[in-house]
Amino acid sequence: MTTATSAGTGARTRSRTALTVKHLGLVLVLLVLLYPLVWLLATSLKPADEVLTSLKLLPSRFEWSNYTTALDGVGGVTVSRLLANSLLISAGSVVGNVLSCSLAAYAFARLRFRMRGVTFGFMVATMMLPHHAVLIPQYIIFNKLGMVDTYWPLVLPKFLATEAFFVFLIVQFMRGLPRELEEAARIDGCGPFRIFWSVVLPLTRPALITTAIFTFIWTWNDFFTQLIYLFDPEKFTITLALRNFVDQSSSSAYGPMFAMSVISLLPVVLFFLAFQRYLVQGMATSGLKG
Repeated sequence: MTTATSAGTGARTRSRTALTVKHLGLVLVLLVLLYPLVWLLATSLKPADEVLTSLKLLPSRFEWSNYTTALDGVGGVTVSRLLANSLLISAGSVVGNVLSCSLAAYAFARLRFRMRGVTFGFMVATMMLPHHAVLIPQYIIFNKLGMVDTYWPLVLPKFLATEAFFVFLIVQFMRGLPRELEEAARIDGCGPFRIFWSVVLPLTRPALITTAIFTFIWTWNDFFTQLIYLFDPEKFTITLALRNFVDQSSSSAYGPMFAMSVISLLPVVLFFLAFQRYLVQGMATSGLKG
């Protein structure tokens, strides 16, 4: 009896030790992943003479004026205006992707039409097409339509289901939904659009929120496409303003530049924190079958 008790105690001790080591390892990995963010936040509060010369993480004194300078904006355009421009483009992209990609996914996942398999394969193949390969033709089209230096080239394609990745993601989720619900709605007299809006769309919420999160983050952080289409400083986003901030201020204002970088990250972090539980739910349920 004593031997069995000792063996049980030793097993519990080893289990606690292994769990402690596992937790310490996870904490170390977390610190490594968060270090760039901590470094950015600390650098945004450093004086100008310490940004490039000091290797210390924490500044010798906190230079809060970096944020005051950053809030003044670039070229006479305030940070609030830059954030509003970025938010307008990102919100329009989210709405466009969620609506258009869910409609396209419903057609591929639930409707029967000629050459559905070929069309779906062609759509999936476009994911391997580099963005830069279609950038020049798209620019020519939008230029002829008089949409250059407006937000239309950045938002309008999202309403045309041009993001094949999200269409594929939602298709895979919809294929796991039970067809009995749609058949019951069809017996009640619902057509395809009513079934899509009242039955399929609510059940696809985890996939739609995943689409919204990634669309918002990718659009907010986009630089190259916005640089191609936007010329007027009043229409610039926060990412374009950061580039111009460096051009105008050079190496003498790295502190305010990093301060503006922190400000530009806040909406993305808040958006992710607000919807992260839905993102986890979408990843956890995407493999379930009805």
